[in-house]
Amino acid sequence: MFKSSLRAFSTSKAARTLLERELYQGNSVVRFILNDKKVNTLSLAMINELFAELKAIDKIEKVGVYAETEKDRTIKVRSVIIAHNGKSFSAGHELKELTTESGSDKHNEIFNTCGDMMNFIRNMKVPVIAEVNGTAAAAGLQLVASCDVVVAGKSSKFLVPGQKLGLFCSTPGIALVRAVPRKVAMDMLLTAQPIDSEAALRSGLVSRVVEDDQVKFEALNVAEQIGHFSRSVTALGKAFFYTQAELSTVDAYRYGSRVMVGNLKLKDCQEGISAFIGKRPADFEHTNDLVEEVKKN
Repeated sequence: MFKSSLRAFSTSKAARTLLERELYQGNSVVRFILNDKKVNTLSLAMINELFAELKAIDKIEKVGVYAETEKDRTIKVRSVIIAHNGKSFSAGHELKELTTESGSDKHNEIFNTCGDMMNFIRNMKVPVIAEVNGTAAAAGLQLVASCDVVVAGKSSKFLVPGQKLGLFCSTPGIALVRAVPRKVAMDMLLTAQPIDSEAALRSGLVSRVVEDDQVKFEALNVAEQIGHFSRSVTALGKAFFYTQAELSTVDAYRYGSRVMVGNLKLKDCQEGISAFIGKRPADFEHTNDLVEEVKKN
């Protein structure tokens, strides 16, 4: 888990102050660090920059834009980590952008773009890991809840404090209620009180809790574990997981059966099965290539 030298790939020099970028594990893990040198508000500029980076990651099949050697160019991006500098993962939207002077058009742009980014994270081909070692509030919590895996430090706090400002956390609540039980979500939304990392873990908002000084290493450990497996199968599994969660149980099983049969046609799947039977390591190609079906006489 060594950091590589990195090359920015989608944003202009003028926009490079809000995000830092690091590469790990042979350039297969991209770690974005929220860094506005304050409390990492999800200003429209921050949202646009992060969104652009995520879209660029999802488009590329190989890390050629990063790669320094020919070998690197054959390694695909397997996961993304969203981390932060400072004591705040993100304090939520920039309140200065939410005043009457900004106007409804600007407000609509902020909430629509933010919502689009949250949906995009869920629909990305690669898993997105939130690395939280501080406070995630309002839209910052929304970002955390939208990620696939969340690693948090023991001292981290999570809250939706909009009530205190007279601005109910309606959009953060969309992601929140899809991550925790409704009664927990409503308690947080109505009281504006924070929960600690252990409560977040019990409620399902957080995946893993570790000591504060181990958060980065644990997030990288999760990414490394994911990287052992087929990228194409991971993408298929992530897409199915979120789709079936919105179906009835009956429809989910019907759809799941079709997905499993399709999964079996992938070369990487048959390679994995063959490797297991042959008691050898699997050599995944990380492609969507299909095996030729054997026709029975």
